[in-house]
Amino acid sequence: MRRTFVVGCPRSGTTIVQSLLARHPAVYTLPETAFFEQLYGNLSWRWGDAGVRLPRPRLRQRLGLGRRQVRELVVALHVQLTGQRFQGRLGLHEDTLGRQFLSLLDRAADDAGRSMWIEKTPNHLLYIPEIEQLQPDAKFVHVIRRGEDVLASVIDAHLRFENDAAFGGGAVLWARRWNHAVEVHRMYANHPSHHIVFLEDMVRQPDVEWARLCAFLDLPEDAVLDGANRQSVANLEHEPWKKDAIHGHVRQSDPKVDGLFGPKMQEWLAERLSSYQELRSLCRAQPTWVAPRPHLIDTASGAAAEARWASASG
Repeated sequence: MRRTFVVGCPRSGTTIVQSLLARHPAVYTLPETAFFEQLYGNLSWRWGDAGVRLPRPRLRQRLGLGRRQVRELVVALHVQLTGQRFQGRLGLHEDTLGRQFLSLLDRAADDAGRSMWIEKTPNHLLYIPEIEQLQPDAKFVHVIRRGEDVLASVIDAHLRFENDAAFGGGAVLWARRWNHAVEVHRMYANHPSHHIVFLEDMVRQPDVEWARLCAFLDLPEDAVLDGANRQSVANLEHEPWKKDAIHGHVRQSDPKVDGLFGPKMQEWLAERLSSYQELRSLCRAQPTWVAPRPHLIDTASGAAAEARWASASG
């Protein structure tokens, strides 16, 4: 079984990438689990939020014991994915629970006749070392979007859905979080088990990016995709902001930066956000990039894009 995690700063387009992959006949996926976020905790500290200190570990943590809520999550996921009551024996330690979670996804994918599963929880970007420790052969797809677009999307979602848990904190917090995500992406830019997807490229040249993604995941790129995308990638009752992304049809989103942010705010963002272009240039040079097949470059814009990639990659 091949195991892949889609990660990135929230509101970067991870749901779109997951939904696109969900249409492939070899791929099994499911709504966000936040499993490792729940298993290892300390999310705000991992994001580097201002004023948040790493709490003193309790005895349970020093012994590596999992929380009761995580064991309950494993049971709930087992029922959700298999339709059967959990009758096994739950692990006590964090690593054991982590392996049970991975085995559960293996079983669900195998039962569905799929050879790969995709787990998409953006915040799992901050738990990559722990995931790799448990599953050394795991692959990671990093989805990156321009910082100002991420912040505009976060603010817009907060205004429309008033979900403080998902989008609260304001521009300063999310600017810092996006900067932190950039540093994590930078760390893995040249790693053979990690693949970088820039959302703007997925929108502008979907065939090229699809070829790159399939090459990285060793998926047949010419497979017939499920047009209806019958796999569930989100619970819209609890995550209504994902409505436009769950079908896996990549398109240009409505620009929000100019509508939400005035000149002074945009100037502040330009000063505070890490350089998107610098990260983009770094990732363009990564040796894991695979050239798209010629038949996928059938437009003038595609040919120009291929030339830019060839130039950037030397």
